[in-house]
Amino acid sequence: MHWKISKEFDFCYGHRVWSQTLNTDFSLDGCLKCRHLHGHQGKILVYLEAKKLKDGMVTDFKHLNWFKSFIDDVLDHKFILDINDPLFETLLPKVNKKNLIKFNEGYYLVDLSKLQDEENHIIELYEGYVLVDFVPTSENLSAWFLEIVQEKMNNLGIKVSHVEFLETPKSKSTFYA
Repeated sequence: MHWKISKEFDFCYGHRVWSQTLNTDFSLDGCLKCRHLHGHQGKILVYLEAKKLKDGMVTDFKHLNWFKSFIDDVLDHKFILDINDPLFETLLPKVNKKNLIKFNEGYYLVDLSKLQDEENHIIELYEGYVLVDFVPTSENLSAWFLEIVQEKMNNLGIKVSHVEFLETPKSKSTFYA
């Protein structure tokens, strides 16, 4: 017997699935739309579980407010780009591994202090990217979000059972711990 709670988070983002391939026997056409730069209204559902309740709860929903801040401050209205994308140097020609800042949550941002001599519109462009070391598919994003939440929830002794990520209202991936 156990309890499970969930909390939803929404954000807008862009990405490019440079690794997309299609089998036209199933897709009906060979149009690789996800290889294009495009955006989504994403929704993340985080599921926490416990075999025993503490103070009558799995945990307080407020214990996920830090994740909302992460989504709002880091990902909302940003473009998530794989640093291994073949178009990386075309999209971000002034970026190299030396001017990236790595964060514990597994993403990189461009160190804007290294671009001080650039015009404002260039700096604004570069601050709009969140760089990851994986193709930002729905499946990979759901796994990444579970990893981030579980790392933090370990401090409370809370298990993340799974994360659902809706790329669109009709397309969802789920990653289980």
